[in-house]
Amino acid sequence: MKKQYKIAVIAGDGIGPEVLNEGIKVLNQVSSMDGSFEFQFTHFPWSCEYYLKHGKMMDDDGLEQLRSFDAIYLGAVGYPGVPDHISLWDLLLKIRKGFNQYVNLRPITLLDGAPCPLKDVTREHIDMLVIRENSEGEYAGAGDWLFEGKPHEVVLQTGVFSRVGTERIIRYAFEEARKQGRSLTSISKGNALNYSMVFWDQIFEEVAKEYPDVKTHSDLVDAAAMFFVKQPWRFEVVVTSNLFGDIMTDLGAAIAGGLGLAAGANINPEREFPSMFEPIHGSAPDIAGKGIANPLASIWSASQMLDFFGHEDWGQRVLKAMEIVMTEGEVLTPDIGGSSSTQEVGEAVVQKLNAASLLNS
Repeated sequence: MKKQYKIAVIAGDGIGPEVLNEGIKVLNQVSSMDGSFEFQFTHFPWSCEYYLKHGKMMDDDGLEQLRSFDAIYLGAVGYPGVPDHISLWDLLLKIRKGFNQYVNLRPITLLDGAPCPLKDVTREHIDMLVIRENSEGEYAGAGDWLFEGKPHEVVLQTGVFSRVGTERIIRYAFEEARKQGRSLTSISKGNALNYSMVFWDQIFEEVAKEYPDVKTHSDLVDAAAMFFVKQPWRFEVVVTSNLFGDIMTDLGAAIAGGLGLAAGANINPEREFPSMFEPIHGSAPDIAGKGIANPLASIWSASQMLDFFGHEDWGQRVLKAMEIVMTEGEVLTPDIGGSSSTQEVGEAVVQKLNAASLLNS
């Protein structure tokens, strides 16, 4: 009897449907080659287009509809005509928070064949995993808008850092660093944010005492941004807050091939709720419908899903197939120097999967 994984597909906006189609092709190819499991995809129409028709980004009972799935595969959210804070808070963040997906995993790895804007940098120099707190912090949504429209108008945006939330993400990062046998760097801003980041640094030091085998570093976010560019090899496993993680991983994407190669996983480690996997490049409305969007980030996030389900061997094979496609350089989208279509790149990865499987068997 084949293991069945139930996947909720929210293609979303812009290039989301285009790139997700290629990731689904890859997942189906993997399942057909393995033979011990298969995927069942259920598509949901929630998007900015849905909002314009129905006045909401998702059904009122959307979370309840998603609860029974093993994972969620998300394309992109956001489109002109719908304010970004509505598309973000009423769909993406609603799912992340509602399903306690407090771990955001973003690999920053320079794959073979991927373009890199840095001089004299090799694959070995850029190989890090950024673990971002994903449920509170600067994106907690706490604050107020006082005296709106008046000359003395005041806006308060409050970061929320609980001991539970801060400690669990830092502990998760230490466990991952220990498992990988790599160093762990905390990125904060304790010199200026004298409550939230001093608290973060304190908890990092407390938890570090339980992991004497893990080598640690602590960098201020501005210095870390510089070192991401100047000395990316300093970083192996990284843990940071919601806002800093959001910014630093986009910088990481820029040095590791661009947003077309940027994948992310929103994890509920206890598996009480489904986790969610997504490319992080956004909806790119300027190229939507042209068939030139890079599907590799979506395929990489599919590989993260395979890892999550315990099929790490297949996750690695998918990455290897991507590397073969990029190294050969014959089928690439315009953003990384090619002239091929989204569909052609997806099909090329599928074709290379068998060869990649043999290489990794």
